[in-house]
Amino acid sequence: MFNSTINSLAYANTTQQTTQGNISADVYAKVERQMQSQNTGVVKLNASLVRDQAKFSGLGQLQSALAKFQAVAKNMAGSGLSTSATSSTKDVVSATTTDKAASGSYAMNVTQLAQGQALLSGAQKSSSTAIGTGAPAQIKIEVGTADGKQFTPGSGKVISLTIDSSNNSLDGIATALKQAGVDASVVKGTDGYTLSLNGKTGADSSMRISVTGDAAISNLLTYAPGSSKGMQQAAAAQDALLTIDGKDVKSATNTLATAIEGATVELKSTGTTNLVIAKDSSQIASNVASFVTAYNELNSKLQSLQDGDLKYDTALGQVRSQMGQVLRTASTGVPSSILASAGVTLGKSGELVLDEKKLKAAIDADPDAVSKLFTNNGKGVADQFSSKIGTLTGETSIIGKEVQSVGKDITTLSNKKAVLAKALTAQAQALVKAYSAQEETGTNSALPGYTGKNSLFDFMA
Repeated sequence: MFNSTINSLAYANTTQQTTQGNISADVYAKVERQMQSQNTGVVKLNASLVRDQAKFSGLGQLQSALAKFQAVAKNMAGSGLSTSATSSTKDVVSATTTDKAASGSYAMNVTQLAQGQALLSGAQKSSSTAIGTGAPAQIKIEVGTADGKQFTPGSGKVISLTIDSSNNSLDGIATALKQAGVDASVVKGTDGYTLSLNGKTGADSSMRISVTGDAAISNLLTYAPGSSKGMQQAAAAQDALLTIDGKDVKSATNTLATAIEGATVELKSTGTTNLVIAKDSSQIASNVASFVTAYNELNSKLQSLQDGDLKYDTALGQVRSQMGQVLRTASTGVPSSILASAGVTLGKSGELVLDEKKLKAAIDADPDAVSKLFTNNGKGVADQFSSKIGTLTGETSIIGKEVQSVGKDITTLSNKKAVLAKALTAQAQALVKAYSAQEETGTNSALPGYTGKNSLFDFMA
């Protein structure tokens, strides 16, 4: 932290120095040594912040993994296990049935896919070279609708961040934007390096970017519809547009969860197709295989989190224990010994192992009996997993409480870091001014501060 603080002083102190230029290497070395005593506190603070950020990320990954598996388990409930959705033109749409699936045929005409806005900056020769003077630049990103000339802000959160001498390169800006929740990346092209921003899909997700402060950062990042300055739009935000049985449908995403009762539809390209939902016992095997795959992906993710960011974490331990109980405890109504009759067994690492031949034989013999192993008025394996995950991920759950706690810790540490950065900047500026003045007047350059002992500037620490 103190190194970046010192680096910014070449610009921040120009008006305070008679040299009107960068600080000398000798002054830099003296200030760096003087500030070295602050390093222990900075390192500890950064280490705590990195640890909490890693845990926060891990908890987010845990919630996402559980939600993904819950969606698969939930869609197998009711008639979702033994129905299928078939598209006559598979490259236009695909679909899966849900627990509310009902037989039917639907004529679909997709005229436009949903897409997110894409913005590109002007090219830079290097992604790591500082842009501008290093003076603070305040970035404000609004999200709303745009028609190519006018922008109308939405009711969502305005994103604000600061770019200064510590992050005023393309790489630094991209990192700061990602930390603020913006999908940002640096792209290498034939002309050099550009900053790419990608918004969420949907017409209501257009961005407007305003910048105050450093002119070079403003010229790089500012964006407004129709403007020739700053970032340029490579793709406009738009909704998906289609008709279903002649009825107009508009969606901010290419996943339609409610447009057709009992089906989740994925739009792939423009065109026409017929979607047919029908009772299909052969679908049981496919859905069971998808269930096994989804469970194993979750099991693998839980293991990697236990070995990484959530090692010894209480919430993760509880998740693994309760998820395991669904398959191992006879009180669930469908212990693993019964699932084995349908070709599903537990492996050595807690994964599910599927014997497809045994499953097919069980379905051929009694498809309804196999269905009830997975969905049976809340007693099937899929039913219980869906319910269990709902309990584990609720706002008052142990995961929810941990997320809130770690989030508060990160806010506290970030505030402390900001206060410390401000204090160190002021301290370094004072040292630069004093050392530069001594250098200019030719007085003793070997100040006590150079050795770090009995410094005349100890009162600043």
